[in-house]
Amino acid sequence: MSQSDERPLVSVVMANFNGAAFLAEALRSALSQSLAAIEVVLADDGSTDASLAIAHAIAAGDPRLVVLPPARNGGPGAARNRGLDAARGQWIAVMDSDDLMHPERLERLVAAADRSGADILADDMLAFFEDGAAPAPLLRGRLALPAEVDLALYVRANALFGRLPALGYLKPLIRADLLRRSGVRYDPTLRIAEDYDLVARLLAGGARFRIEPEITYFYRRHSASTSHRLRRGDLTAMLAADTAFRATIGARDAATEAAFRARRASIERTLAYDGIIAALKARDPLGALRAAIRSPGGAALLRLPLRSRLARVFARQRQPAPEIGPGRRIHVVSRNRVTGIDSGSSAYLLGLCRAMATAGHELHLTWPTPATFGRVPVLRLRPEMGVFRSIGMRGAWRIGNVVLARDPQVWLAAGLGVADRLLRRAGIGLLGRFVRKAPYAVAVPWQAEDLLYVARRIRGGADVVVADYAFLTPAFPYALSPAARRVVVMHDLFSSRAAQFARAGAQDSVALIDQASELRLLGAADAVVAIQAEEGALIRRALPGRQVIVAPLAVAPVPAPQPGEGATLLFVGSNTAPNVEGLRWFLREAMPAIRRAVPRAELRVVGAVGPALGPLPEAVAGAVRVLGPVPELAPHYREAAVVISPLQLGSGLKVKLIEALAQGKAVVATGVTLQGVQEDCAPAVRPIDEAEAFAAEVVALLTDPALRAERAAASLRVARERFSAEACHAGLLRYLRTGRVVEAAMPLLPETAG
Repeated sequence: MSQSDERPLVSVVMANFNGAAFLAEALRSALSQSLAAIEVVLADDGSTDASLAIAHAIAAGDPRLVVLPPARNGGPGAARNRGLDAARGQWIAVMDSDDLMHPERLERLVAAADRSGADILADDMLAFFEDGAAPAPLLRGRLALPAEVDLALYVRANALFGRLPALGYLKPLIRADLLRRSGVRYDPTLRIAEDYDLVARLLAGGARFRIEPEITYFYRRHSASTSHRLRRGDLTAMLAADTAFRATIGARDAATEAAFRARRASIERTLAYDGIIAALKARDPLGALRAAIRSPGGAALLRLPLRSRLARVFARQRQPAPEIGPGRRIHVVSRNRVTGIDSGSSAYLLGLCRAMATAGHELHLTWPTPATFGRVPVLRLRPEMGVFRSIGMRGAWRIGNVVLARDPQVWLAAGLGVADRLLRRAGIGLLGRFVRKAPYAVAVPWQAEDLLYVARRIRGGADVVVADYAFLTPAFPYALSPAARRVVVMHDLFSSRAAQFARAGAQDSVALIDQASELRLLGAADAVVAIQAEEGALIRRALPGRQVIVAPLAVAPVPAPQPGEGATLLFVGSNTAPNVEGLRWFLREAMPAIRRAVPRAELRVVGAVGPALGPLPEAVAGAVRVLGPVPELAPHYREAAVVISPLQLGSGLKVKLIEALAQGKAVVATGVTLQGVQEDCAPAVRPIDEAEAFAAEVVALLTDPALRAERAAASLRVARERFSAEACHAGLLRYLRTGRVVEAAMPLLPETAG
């Protein structure tokens, strides 16, 4: 049996009338669901635009799209009924032809239905606007929590201009068998509130309705939208439908009867309000006054246009973006504490951003979570952050180049940390149990507020959305930019690290994630930026439908080799588990032998890794200087004789290796350090994994200035030829221009490489 003959799990029923402007985006959103066992049934309602041509073109490439034969215009209810009759799925998902869905929406709703046993499910919807107004979710209060909805609550929530969110706007997922058994269909006389009427009838028949308040439906409000317009004819039809409905179901409990009365009264007030407005437009103030006297409730609704006008005056509207010529508007979403080139990951991201900006693109940075602060409540943006046209962070104040945390807990954590360090210097460990290391912000779970911040920052204004790390790809749908290219900057293949750390009996300093989960995150992108060739080849095999861009760290080489003087070794690194474990291995296994051969040899440890080392081995305690973070790295590179990178664990490109090559230094490194760039670095660095051989290589370079100078010169040549900005960024810039990748200067490994 072919896939098209199998019964789908979900049928997405979409009515359409002259929706050509947004139809393709809506259809692709439905067809891009992570739940593959779906069909999309399009019921066109007599469109006179290009809607049917658009639909047939998409259906030609995807048999899951079923385009029903054209019919005369009968309204959304009639069109949806045709869709319901044709649908074959176990579930029916209603979707409008100008809206969007989160790619995992149907998968999540079906899973929630399986857990709860509900007959009808709905999620929260995020309204977004063509005029750039801030997107807003529908649900609030207790309805913003998982909730069962009975008939009384549903009717009460659909009183016009009431205090509760209008649940009739929600787009439900309904058991198809329930519709077939009950015979309930859309009322074709209703052009507004047809979803409310259908669900209310199902609830009256005993159906269970549950709300799952995740925001996974995106409701587009634009000038041609109809659902937010209430015309007199629509209101009259609503009254008639409500009257017929109540007559059909008979008397109900007191709460339900009260809800029906409240809804009817709200419709009558709105009709009176419509009459007042009509009189005013006809320049009949006396008629308007008489109508207002007859219906004080209708007159009270005059506050609505006043409130709307004031909102337009005072709301922060998105200003029309300036024309940037052939460039694209690129929104970077990051949780990394990127305040300048002060870490390897920051240097890498800012290098990519600088290349994009230089090519004429306009960049914006969004930090969606205050977790980025960690325990540092004050962030100072360095001059290199000027590459971004705008920078926004949730839970922060920005004053010039200073970003301040709003959360008092961040300030408290910082104060405790400072107090603990001061007390420890005095030999007092009193506060240690209260001081906790901040979580790895890049991988913290997403909160609803984070996703809403992304939506409100970008507001559909992106041509390209860049996720800084795989963990940030869940932000893509909330950019509300369905035509935007989605790019993820990997940095590391995190799932490859778990086995390494397990074998070493060590604990990684970043998030643990399995390969399937990581590939799912990466697969949300159209293009994956890999920092080195081995990982690029793996992603190309695992995600054959994605563009893979290999873009190593680009560096600016020094003018001449710097072989250094004396017997100084240098290690530069941040406080990450691979750095800590690698340095401990070197101090334990290699440094004693180096000291025996060259007694004056000294290791300088620069960066946050130093304080994390703990007590040093007694044999080398006097031969190590822990300098911690320093304002400038250049003097330390210039003075050092040899740079070491003894990593035993890790993934991605070892940024400090490339940095050392660009500084024209002799480098001794392990195979882990050279992952993905071993062939390119071969003229300057060879992998050495045995401690004895590692120590011997260091000793040879310390004792032979000519050899050291030769290696330093080779390092500089490699940096210039293989890690220039032109070589590293060519593939990314071409992708931004054309949507396709030409292999950059960095060659990929053969497809058989593991």
